[in-house]
Amino acid sequence: MSAPTTATTVAHAATAGRTRTRTQLVLRRMRRHPGVLIGGGLLLVIIAATLFAHVLAAYDPLDIDPENLSGPPSAKHPLGTDSLGRDLLSRVLYGGRISLLLGLISVAISLVAGVALGMAAGYFGGETDEVIGRFIDVLLAFPGLLLAMLTIFALGVGLTNAMIAVGISGIPLFQRATRAEVLSAKQNLYVEAARAIGAPEGIILWRHLLPNIIAPNVIVATLRVGTAIIFGASLSFLGLGAQAPAPEWGLMLAQGRTFLNVAWWLSFAPGLAIFLVVMATNLFGDGLRDVLDPRLRA
Repeated sequence: MSAPTTATTVAHAATAGRTRTRTQLVLRRMRRHPGVLIGGGLLLVIIAATLFAHVLAAYDPLDIDPENLSGPPSAKHPLGTDSLGRDLLSRVLYGGRISLLLGLISVAISLVAGVALGMAAGYFGGETDEVIGRFIDVLLAFPGLLLAMLTIFALGVGLTNAMIAVGISGIPLFQRATRAEVLSAKQNLYVEAARAIGAPEGIILWRHLLPNIIAPNVIVATLRVGTAIIFGASLSFLGLGAQAPAPEWGLMLAQGRTFLNVAWWLSFAPGLAIFLVVMATNLFGDGLRDVLDPRLRA
């Protein structure tokens, strides 16, 4: 075996060893952080409950029972029934699939678009940075929910368009975070070395810069999920997102507000579900930030 080959092998082995050690260290910190444990555990319970809604739910979420309209919580219906006699527990469980999917897909849209724009702006600079910056300024000129509503008006009402709308409203958050990280990372020696050997720009961005700026974006994405779920529920509450008879949490809140004085449980059940998910994602996101961000470590 030649000397260069041996050196390369040793370098790869050392890199792999450092990666394993860092991963083990992060996992150990996560196991010791109360926010990660509580928030992550609650999230796992909620996700499992929604995934196995067909097993846990005693009733079909769309089944109407004319004999039990707006029934209070009971042994038969633990969270009561709505104005059409539909079991609220079943609707909350099935509704979690819609609300969680809306939050995850919209954040994925924000993440992909925001990271791509942020990397282009931070790496290439100049006119590219200027054009992207002006586009982001236009998005930031509107409050997030208002921007999502304007997007819905342009695309049309519906759950899919609501995901796109909430996703667009989150792009500036990821773009600015990514741009700042790239501006710092591109000054590192490994980027200069890649340029010196003639590596294509795409390779530098994909292999060298992206892995080093992804951790902050994962933290932002985790924290953004709760906001995205609230935005999605707000759009459905206003009649711009999921449409009846879909068991979506925001839509259920809207349907229950008419009966709030006489049947509080109609709004309490979906409201509690939204509260628990947002609290869990915020706890987990804050804990993940403490674990991954070296500037916050004691």
